[in-house]
Amino acid sequence: MKIAVIAIIFLSLYVGLGQLDALSLKTGLYSPVFGGAVTGLVLGDLKTGLIVGATLQLATLGVATYGGATVPDFLSGSVMGTAYAIISGRGAAYGIGLAIPIGLLLTQMDILARLANTYFQNHATKEAEKVNYTAVERDNLYGIISWVLSRAIPVFIGLTFGATVVKAINNWIPTWLMNGLKTAGIILPAMGIAILMRYLPLKRYYPYFILGFALMAYFAKQFSLLGLALVGFSLAAIYVMQKQKNNKSEKAQNIEKKDSNSKKEIKGIQNPNEAIEASRIDAEEVEFDA
Repeated sequence: MKIAVIAIIFLSLYVGLGQLDALSLKTGLYSPVFGGAVTGLVLGDLKTGLIVGATLQLATLGVATYGGATVPDFLSGSVMGTAYAIISGRGAAYGIGLAIPIGLLLTQMDILARLANTYFQNHATKEAEKVNYTAVERDNLYGIISWVLSRAIPVFIGLTFGATVVKAINNWIPTWLMNGLKTAGIILPAMGIAILMRYLPLKRYYPYFILGFALMAYFAKQFSLLGLALVGFSLAAIYVMQKQKNNKSEKAQNIEKKDSNSKKEIKGIQNPNEAIEASRIDAEEVEFDA
């Protein structure tokens, strides 16, 4: 199976746009699950694309480019891994096994994009010293070029020679190595979840975690991930509504307590003029609080 030229161009532009999305709006186009789904939709096998993309998405949980750190490019990996899985007809596990090393290899392209972008940033610094703000804005926009090309070019080349690449991979990679890559694909999602759990407040919300684990561990055949997500959403909504209700109740109790204290203070004043003055002060405090 060969990929149409239009599909290759579209997917190449998509990964470039996805990288820009990762640097700016973060609408989700940059995520591997979107990359796999879009590729599967374009090549006519959405199911394989979702499996490959979702597996890589789990592997990225808790991983971010803090401080400019470079992370595996699993967006491009999900696109090419899905494409290779569909071209070869060997299923999602094959695509996942290829997507992981592809994502790791393309880490070098991320470094190259950052290095290329320094040229525009240095020029922007010089223009800023000249108070040429228009040139500074232009140099910042020029940085888009290196980011887009760092993703679009590898994907374009990989998909253009897709059938040849897949055939070479099948002939070169031994069975034991491919099995090892598939095993890594199974382990990486667990690692992603483990990293994410490090930053989740599990000590405070551990009952919800235990419930989700029990549902999938003992009722996996009757329960799906979508069903588990809906249960989690329902529990979260119940928690939020209950907390809002408790906050309103606490505010009402505080107001009643304040009114009660004010009445006691007024009753304790023997002089009528003092009572009037105290009432006036309370009224001013209420207006100030409002």
